[in-house]
Amino acid sequence: MDSLTALLADPAAWAALVTLVVMEVVLGIDNLIFISILSNKLPEHQRQRARRLGIGLALIMRLILLSTIAWIVGLTAPVFDLGLTGPLNADGHAAFETQFSWRDLILIAGGLFLVWKATKEIHHAMDPTPTHDLLDKKQAVAMNFGAAIFQILLLDLVFSIDSILTAVGMTEHLPIMVIAVITAVLVMLVAADPLANFINKNPTVVMLALGFLLMIGAVLIADGFGVHVPKGYIYAAMAFSALVEALNMASRAAQKRKAAGQPAATPPE
Repeated sequence: MDSLTALLADPAAWAALVTLVVMEVVLGIDNLIFISILSNKLPEHQRQRARRLGIGLALIMRLILLSTIAWIVGLTAPVFDLGLTGPLNADGHAAFETQFSWRDLILIAGGLFLVWKATKEIHHAMDPTPTHDLLDKKQAVAMNFGAAIFQILLLDLVFSIDSILTAVGMTEHLPIMVIAVITAVLVMLVAADPLANFINKNPTVVMLALGFLLMIGAVLIADGFGVHVPKGYIYAAMAFSALVEALNMASRAAQKRKAAGQPAATPPE
């Protein structure tokens, strides 16, 4: 209790909390985009339940991982070394790591899964010819909810480990980590339905979100191989792409309003 009181009275602790909350919310965007795209593949009456269950599982997984911080930190210890000498950077250091930890392997596996899933969804969106009859579609729908939750759970694990390792690197106080994680997941819960509905109603945004998932998957793979891309660059690129898409949407809306306001052309006599 005394330690909690000391934290409440410490301005540095409050600064760490605010910073960590912002970081956790930003890191949760990746998780939220994946959940939104996957849940939109389900029948409409199952989508909200899938999103809430997926985000709830993300919270449970993060809290479980927080309770085993020593084990989580141990995931960064090398498990094996390929013993290869890779190309060197200009500063004389290896361009990529040949030692791999469990964290690296999890990030690589998660990145490969994201790349595969995003590529599959892009192919599905660009293929205009249906490949299944109505019966096959009904059978696929019956299995989709369990499959969607399983895939969400897999990515929850990857994003949760990344999230908790970020929290461990920013503060040593467990209460701050717990508050930041819970706050970030609550923000995800509030934003899940509006984001998923917005993505579902705008096909071009769906393709943009799938492009984000491809980029995030590639970054996870690179991170697993020791090529660390600053997260600020990634989110700046995502924000710029989203801004361009917002301008395109505003332009299309303006053109539709202009076309609707013009009187119909009279046929020549």
